[in-house]
Amino acid sequence: MAEDAQSTNANHPRQAASPSPPPPAPVPLTPGPRASRLQQVFGQALARTLRANSYANFSGCFPTPAKHVPASLESVWRQLNAKLEESAKAEFDDILHERDAVRHLNELDRLVGEARHRRDNGQGESRVAPHTLTPDELYRAHLTPYLQEAQSSLNARIQATEAENAELAQHIQSQRAEIERLLSSLESIVADIEGAAAAASHFSKENDLRQEAFKMDEEVKARSEI
Repeated sequence: MAEDAQSTNANHPRQAASPSPPPPAPVPLTPGPRASRLQQVFGQALARTLRANSYANFSGCFPTPAKHVPASLESVWRQLNAKLEESAKAEFDDILHERDAVRHLNELDRLVGEARHRRDNGQGESRVAPHTLTPDELYRAHLTPYLQEAQSSLNARIQATEAENAELAQHIQSQRAEIERLLSSLESIVADIEGAAAAASHFSKENDLRQEAFKMDEEVKARSEI
C-alpha cells in the first residue's frame, strides 16, 4: 500500500511554486549619463572660476609686488590656483561619496530607461475589457460625462443666479435707504404742518376773543350813552 501510494504520488505532477520576482540588477558604480554630466558641469564651473582668477586680476590686487618681484608673485598665484583646484575637487569628491550620488544617479538612469521601454512597448497600460464590467460600472461609465457636463452647466447657472441675487439685494438695500430718507423728510414736513396748524388755530382763537371784547366794549358804550 505504501509503495502504491508512493508510486501514485510520483505519477502526479507536482504543482510548481510561483517563481519569485528576480532581484533588481546591481547598480554599477561607474558614472552613467547623469553622473558624467554632473562631473562635466562641475569641471566647467571650476575652470571658469580659475580663469576668472587670472594673473592680471591677481596682480592688480598687489601692484607693489607685481612691480618689484613679479616672478615671486606669479609663483604665489600658480600655487594659489593649484590649491584652489585641488581643494574644490577633493570637496566635490567627498560630497559625491557622502551622498552616494553616482549610485543614485545611475539608479535614476535605469528607472528612466525602463519607463521609456515600457512606454514604447505599450506596457503598464491598464485596459479593462467592457464585458468584464458590472452593469453599474457600465451605467456610470456612459452617464458620467453627461452628468459632469450637466453639473458644470448647473454650477454656472447657480453662480450667475447668486450674482444676480447679490445685485438685487444691493439694489433693494439702496431703495430701503432712499425710502427711509424720504420718510424722515416727510415726518419733518408733517411736523412743520402740524406746528403751522396749531399756530393758526391759536391765532384764530385769539382773534375771536378780541372780536368779543370789542363787541362788549361797544355795548357798554351804547348803554352809557342811554
